Amino acid sequence: MKRSLSNKQGRLVVVSGPSGVGKGTVLSHVLESPDFVYSVSATTRKPRQGEENGVNYFFTTREHFESMIENGELVEYALYNGNYYGTPKFFVDKMLAEGKNVVLEIEVKGAVQIKKKCPDAMFVFIAPESRQILENRLRGRGTETEDVIQGRLSIAENEIRSC
Repeated sequence: MKRSLSNKQGRLVVVSGPSGVGKGTVLSHVLESPDFVYSVSATTRKPRQGEENGVNYFFTTREHFESMIENGELVEYALYNGNYYGTPKFFVDKMLAEGKNVVLEIEVKGAVQIKKKCPDAMFVFIAPESRQILENRLRGRGTETEDVIQGRLSIAENEIRSC
């Protein structure tokens, strides 16, 4: 990512944690400030009820996502629970150059990629109070199958151990 020559450069803020831990709730308060903008991620997963393309995610096909990888159009990306997730580079660069603090809500593997590229970014990991509370939150969504819930819990345990 390029640095701007403007007087005020924005800062990259990377927030990660297990699926269902409440990252979105925490960020909703941070994003009340006009100094922060949310970076919408691209994904190959199907939209959940109420999610909008370009607002919650850029929903795309696996083929298109893989072409974005090949063309270097992503700041970071990862294959998570069978779907690709990644951060489009164009938006991040533009907002940072305009002096905005760009908030990325991503999984741990993506945060590690960014740490290598942008060590001056701010990194925040949000951990669940307990495995049971995390499981209750995932089940309470009512949006995923038992297999997906178990996959997310397994991934969460590995993420917590690695941080």
